[in-house]
Amino acid sequence: MQTRPQAPSQADGSGLFYVMGPSGSGKDSLLRALRESLQPADPVVIAHRYITRAADDNEASVPLTPDEFTRRVDLGCLALHWQSHGLQYGIGVEIEQWLARGLKVIVNGSREYLPVAAERFPKLCAVHVRVRPEVLATRLRQRGRESEEAIAGRLARATQAFDMPADVRLVEIDNSGSLQHAAAVFRELLATP
Repeated sequence: MQTRPQAPSQADGSGLFYVMGPSGSGKDSLLRALRESLQPADPVVIAHRYITRAADDNEASVPLTPDEFTRRVDLGCLALHWQSHGLQYGIGVEIEQWLARGLKVIVNGSREYLPVAAERFPKLCAVHVRVRPEVLATRLRQRGRESEEAIAGRLARATQAFDMPADVRLVEIDNSGSLQHAAAVFRELLATP
């Protein structure tokens, strides 16, 4: 059996791509399209996310009860974890092993949590997925998860500035049009040294 040589450790997060953007911007769809385009030898892993609600078919998430989520935080099982919209989200410590192997690791994060994630992984690349407001409104309504009042709140938050740490690289991907185009832009980003 052949083994791949061990790459230098990227514990500083230099191989970490932290995806964020407003709810409804198509982050999960973009990550699914990207995952489907990966070849067996591509050194890229898209991490699943732990979440305290049922997972949609479209997302790479593992549902946990709030008690189980807290237990995993207390046991040190999560490298990143945050709360948003009354839910808890987390990324497992396995990403540290993947980074140490020299893999490129993609996580679905939160704009509000970016400063904490960047403190933990200072050389991460922040990937902000954005869409035009009218596209976002349509997508939120099609999802059918929220009331019109909640949708209005999400639309207002989508245009708010977020805290961008000074030394973090930020790449914007417009996902208003073709999903295949946005995925191709992301693949180009991954191919850049």
